[in-house]
Amino acid sequence: MPSSQVRSTEPRYVRDADAARQLFVDLAALPYELVGFAYLDPDRRLLGVRYSPQGTSTAAIVPIRLVVGDALAFDATGVVMAHNHPGGDPSPSAADKAVTRRLAHALGAVDVTMLDHIILTAHATTSFRALGLL
Repeated sequence: MPSSQVRSTEPRYVRDADAARQLFVDLAALPYELVGFAYLDPDRRLLGVRYSPQGTSTAAIVPIRLVVGDALAFDATGVVMAHNHPGGDPSPSAADKAVTRRLAHALGAVDVTMLDHIILTAHATTSFRALGLL
């Protein structure tokens, strides 16, 4: 499992889908789905990263209450979600779209913006923001 700690003492910024991909690139090689969350300040400076419990080869666990709690604990104003598709298809599934909508709504209730949801595979990356899904 990727480390859930930010190791650099230099501020790190997640300003676009490519920066998010770089942050979560290790997810692409995992044989099971795993979801990561980057918590950002108003300048999109990285405040922290957390990972959900391990999922299965076809489904990831998205603990919405914990994500909202972490956003509040970090005093984040934005969240980027990322997960992998071990099967290699970077297209968002209906379940991916539904959980993204639910999480965006829950975060919005506490004035936190869902900035993007990135899907990673070994050969491709998909951004919900770029697809117009956020």
